[in-house]
Amino acid sequence: MAEILETVMLICFGCSWPLSVIKNIKAKTAKSMSLQFILLITLGYIAGITAKIITGRINYVFAVYIINLLFVSCNIAVYFINRKKDKESEKAMGEKTDEKRRRQNRGNER
Repeated sequence: MAEILETVMLICFGCSWPLSVIKNIKAKTAKSMSLQFILLITLGYIAGITAKIITGRINYVFAVYIINLLFVSCNIAVYFINRKKDKESEKAMGEKTDEKRRRQNRGNER
């Protein structure tokens, strides 16, 4: 019974990860993401997996841990992809701001 309840908990908790991955891919920004939070969750799943291995209870619950860990890992990858996009966007905005200042300075010189 305990394993069934653990599986239900993992499935309920794990349902949020695919939704989070999709949301973060669509957002194309890492500004609303917390790498520390994702890494903390990853550590929790690794601890759960390790506990299953140590106790020798490798069963369907173990599989749910692995699936959840894979989705959390996808979120880590999306974080770094979106962070790169954020940096590129900030660089482009900086270049636009510099160009705007140059134009304003040219107009003031006349």
